[in-house]
Amino acid sequence: MKYATLGRTGMKVSRLCLGTMNFGVETDEKESFAIMDAAVDAGINFFDTANVYGRENPGRTEEIIGRWFAQGGGRREKVILATKVFGKMNEENEGPNNERGLSTYKIRRHLEASLKRLQTDHIDLYQMHHIARNVSWDELWGTFEREVNAGKIDYIGSSNFAGWHLVKAQAAAQARHFLGLVSEQHKFSLLNRLPELEVLPAAEDLGIGVIAWSPLDGGLLGGSALTSSPGKRTARNQEGIEKHRSKLEAFSALCKEIGEKEADVALAWTLTRPGMTGPIIGPRSIEQLENTLRVTEIELSDEVLVKLDDIFPGPGGRAPEAYAW
Repeated sequence: MKYATLGRTGMKVSRLCLGTMNFGVETDEKESFAIMDAAVDAGINFFDTANVYGRENPGRTEEIIGRWFAQGGGRREKVILATKVFGKMNEENEGPNNERGLSTYKIRRHLEASLKRLQTDHIDLYQMHHIARNVSWDELWGTFEREVNAGKIDYIGSSNFAGWHLVKAQAAAQARHFLGLVSEQHKFSLLNRLPELEVLPAAEDLGIGVIAWSPLDGGLLGGSALTSSPGKRTARNQEGIEKHRSKLEAFSALCKEIGEKEADVALAWTLTRPGMTGPIIGPRSIEQLENTLRVTEIELSDEVLVKLDDIFPGPGGRAPEAYAW
């Protein structure tokens, strides 16, 4: 496994981040435990979750991770734990302050609930799951400062922020002499390169590490999209296949030419992007995890990268040169 420092921090995280969204939904607890054990054994030390994961039972995924930690064996100490806050939780917390969003009131309560479910006394990376446009940075940074000073959070991250949100957040943090954001988790893949215009350049300039979510674009880049029977595809995947069929066919042919699996190439490509910490992988089984581990060893040649650009043209580079001069 290869490692990178997260943004401008001194903390080293594996270049593959274990996503846990499937735990308790597609993957039962026993298999989830086995995946986490295997991930740690393979050198993956970066686990990502969210308080809302669990689908119809928000919090279920954090509970599974907490029970895995509770087995001992140094499991908690071996993991850089990231979770998120923003979404609406279960019925016992119903009320106007439990709607989607952020506030001091909500963050304090949801943080305490996550700590309890995760059976830990601190979160290594606490991420805002989305920008809260109606909340001031004075309120947010004041809240996070108190929790950091209390030892409940080590670092603060964001997710689904625009480039200008990152800039505003860091300007407000700097005014308070606070570290601010150290990471941005963003939707990014060969099929979704729009972040190259603003988000990636802003993050790189500010020393914010980027973590790519949905690097296989909902499975479209996973290799089986074109070969699976129509009856096994979701309506969304079928629509995506028809929209991108020519690109996916060319991509599959290129991967066959270089002797690599489509999913591995798509993930390895994200690691070539400037400022990229790494992609989130979301295995539903041990086999899927094991098949992904060699991604960090794949070296894509300049020729292959050019061909990928031809198949999946991005926005043309950074703004404004991408569309002006």
